[in-house]
Amino acid sequence: MSLANLLKIGRLKTHAANGAEIRRLLAAAARNLADARVSAVSDETRFDAAYKSIMQVALAAMLASGYRPSTSEPGHHQTLIQSLPLTIGLTSDAWVVIDALRRKRNASDYLGDPVEVEALAECVKQAEYLYAAVEIWLRERHPGLLNEDR
Repeated sequence: MSLANLLKIGRLKTHAANGAEIRRLLAAAARNLADARVSAVSDETRFDAAYKSIMQVALAAMLASGYRPSTSEPGHHQTLIQSLPLTIGLTSDAWVVIDALRRKRNASDYLGDPVEVEALAECVKQAEYLYAAVEIWLRERHPGLLNEDR
């Protein structure tokens, strides 16, 4: 599947990214990642913050690539994760782990399943990795979006 195919089937829409929105998303992702490290709150809240950071950097990568998820369609979190190999070249091994975290988040949010310490640790680890990977990718492929003057 390509980004163009996801556009054709209505999972994506075209989007002209600007630097301000990309920088805001990265700043929000960094704040959420910092919140995920606060041990004074529940593991579920920390997991949610780390997962939100993952979604924000995945969205930044998608926007920088000229697309946005179609939020009128269900499954836009899955589409964001599915797009990571197509945007930043995320490996299939990393993709599988992040998609498992998406399923864990759904089970926690919609079924009340508890978040295990190991799942929290993995979510924080993946959020840290993905944040760094997207930041490097943006610097290499879309440096103008990180400049303050754009």
